[in-house]
Amino acid sequence: MAFLGFFGFAVAYCMRFNLSIAIVAMVGSKKAGQFHKSPSACAYMSNDSVKGDDDHLAEPDLGEFHHWTEAEQGFILGSFFWGYVLTQLPGGILADKYGGKWPLGLGLLFTAVFAILSPICARTHTYLLIFCRVMQGLGQGLTVPAMHEILAHWAPPDERSQLAGIVYAGAQFGTAVTMVGSGYLIHAGVMGGWPSVFYVMGGISFIWFIFWTILISNKPSEHPRISEEELNYIQESIGDQSADEENASTPWFEIFTSLPVWAIIVGHVGHAWGLYTLLTELPTYLSTVLQFDIKDNSWLSAFPHLVMWIVSLIVPRVADYFISNDILSTVVVRKSCQSIAHLGAAVMLIAASYSGCYRIATMTFLTIAVGINGTIYAGFICNHVDLAPRHAGILMGITNTFATLTGFGAP
Repeated sequence: MAFLGFFGFAVAYCMRFNLSIAIVAMVGSKKAGQFHKSPSACAYMSNDSVKGDDDHLAEPDLGEFHHWTEAEQGFILGSFFWGYVLTQLPGGILADKYGGKWPLGLGLLFTAVFAILSPICARTHTYLLIFCRVMQGLGQGLTVPAMHEILAHWAPPDERSQLAGIVYAGAQFGTAVTMVGSGYLIHAGVMGGWPSVFYVMGGISFIWFIFWTILISNKPSEHPRISEEELNYIQESIGDQSADEENASTPWFEIFTSLPVWAIIVGHVGHAWGLYTLLTELPTYLSTVLQFDIKDNSWLSAFPHLVMWIVSLIVPRVADYFISNDILSTVVVRKSCQSIAHLGAAVMLIAASYSGCYRIATMTFLTIAVGINGTIYAGFICNHVDLAPRHAGILMGITNTFATLTGFGAP
């Protein structure tokens, strides 16, 4: 479950943010002669404080869609989240009623189909590309609430942080892989360059769906190959889930009047704003302001997410150790991890805004800002299951709906 969940979120984020790298090649850099006139660009040609930067300046090169303005690019990059926000709560309700396996699996399959169609749509009309991105968002909106529903049935309390950390760390792994892989696919001109980014990621998602369909069950009690020892262990830890739950009503009033739920919403929105800003805009920023070429750009865009991936694998394990050994209470662990993530990222982002054209300083601050966010996997991410395992999918659908608004607000 954790292994396939990890790769599920890896392919999900590959398809979600591949456009962030591809759009750099699709649009291209500024025309020769205009490249250093932009007031937002760093003029390294006259900056003696950064040695060797001239060797890495992006070459002026018009792309196939060079007529797209910055506003249009932001519009296209944000369009995914229009669909994504609409299916968060329906995804939670579907997962609550039917289990998380099929909403998650079919949601990513649907996303893969439109990923493969994206190059054709882009070349036909800009609005068709936007339509493709909205459709991909609709499919992926089902995934997080569905995964939370699966975790609620499979993750014992003492292992909840690390299992959630493993699964959702796939997001950072997928983001890093797509940024590095996309850069090389485009640079090598595979299948025409930038279109290969969409074809490859979509094709891998189809392969993942086959394994997900064969190997995953909604609950331990439904799994045909689970050992009796493992089944007993999970059921003793979180209760026997074989009883009929379909008729259990959702306590909507209690949910929306719960202060802990609103605390999760605030934490989720704060996390998403910073992360989505950097996910959608960092490759363009590195290209147009700091002027890295596309190969350097892809590695530098990926590195902060690789750091976050590593942190998200280590911190939840430490958090579970504190909880299982009664060193700290669950609520203290959750609040501490959330505070480290938010306050640390806030300080680093403010520092980055003052670092100007100093590349090493800027990338150091941005890397720490993203990397330290790995602690949220022992923070608000697990808190839905802590509060109400029976309604974890719906709770995630609610909080992620609010958080997703930042996906098109930030760009």
